[in-house]
Amino acid sequence: MVPFPALEQPLNPFPRYEAMRHNEPVFQDQETGVWHVFRYDDVQRVLSEHATFSSRIGGDNPSETGQLFAASLINTDPPRHRQLRSLVSQAFTPRSVEALGPRISELTDELLDPVVGAGAADLIDQLAYPLPVIVIAELMGIPAADRDRFKQWSDVIVSQTRPGADETGHMAAHREMAEYFMVMIEQRRRRPGNDLISALLAAEIDGQKLSVIELLGFCALLLVAGNETTTNLIGNAVLCFTEAPGTAERLIAEPALLPQAIEEVLRYRSPVQSMYRISAVDTTLRGVPIPAGSPIVAWIGSANRDGEQFPHPEVFDVGRSPNRHLAFGQGVHFCLGAPLARLEARIALQAALSRLPGLAVDPEAQLERMESTIVYGVKQLPVSWQAA
Repeated sequence: MVPFPALEQPLNPFPRYEAMRHNEPVFQDQETGVWHVFRYDDVQRVLSEHATFSSRIGGDNPSETGQLFAASLINTDPPRHRQLRSLVSQAFTPRSVEALGPRISELTDELLDPVVGAGAADLIDQLAYPLPVIVIAELMGIPAADRDRFKQWSDVIVSQTRPGADETGHMAAHREMAEYFMVMIEQRRRRPGNDLISALLAAEIDGQKLSVIELLGFCALLLVAGNETTTNLIGNAVLCFTEAPGTAERLIAEPALLPQAIEEVLRYRSPVQSMYRISAVDTTLRGVPIPAGSPIVAWIGSANRDGEQFPHPEVFDVGRSPNRHLAFGQGVHFCLGAPLARLEARIALQAALSRLPGLAVDPEAQLERMESTIVYGVKQLPVSWQAA
């Protein structure tokens, strides 16, 4: 029996995924009782069939500080999910997001300007992390000056998914974030602005306002999802572009190819490696009986390397088409922020490629993966380029 990959967070989990796809594509960990699925078709089904594989992990009475995400979009099923999603969907339509392009370009240049002449920097610290945090903070109407606190909370919350995580630190981060957003919500009650928190306060579903825990869930989800995933998409893209010989040069020569290259990054090094579900009814996966109430982890990072779906899955191919990756999920929970993540990544990477000629990862760098089994990215990314 091959041990499942949640026991550690290797920088290269993909050989382990491949072993699981071939040997035990539907696997139950006897210690925890959690089921794990690794093949594309099964992962797609678990993410799509919400009536069979439920997203509701917080129960009916999540506490306001202990389970910030339990009443959020990510942990609700239809019909409530549909109602909640409709409240914020207008802020994330392709048209609404495209209008943010000039501001994202301005921020990108502001972040790169101080280091262009230096010839070296940590690209996570300088660009990939601050850019998405500032953008989501501005959308929510909260000070970008607080972004270091956001980063601390986000890192603690995503690291809680690893074995041996600090439960006390996790609860403290939830509590601090809840208290922070409660202050923000009260400020917007008194002085509404042109921001997402004000819009959510004013919103009604069937004549009813959102509950406090639903408001907090929205705020926490927008912050963490708008922070970690795009940061890792940008960092993972630079890793992919600099590893594959000639890729950066090709993208500079053919900038129209960049969106397709980003889709291949999403497949090859998915920023979100796994999603959690609970079986709502007795069911089967690949002929294996799964009892109702069973926790299930769908391994997106494995599905996106499945050779039955992607020819030569271990090859990073910027020209890959079609590319039906599952990096943004599937079905009703398809990532609401996907248009924003794609836009931010495209603008940031276009700027990095054009303004940092000869961009390369420091060959001496000891790259460390973020401490999470859900998100995938490196903590630091030391790079160098030919300074003007």
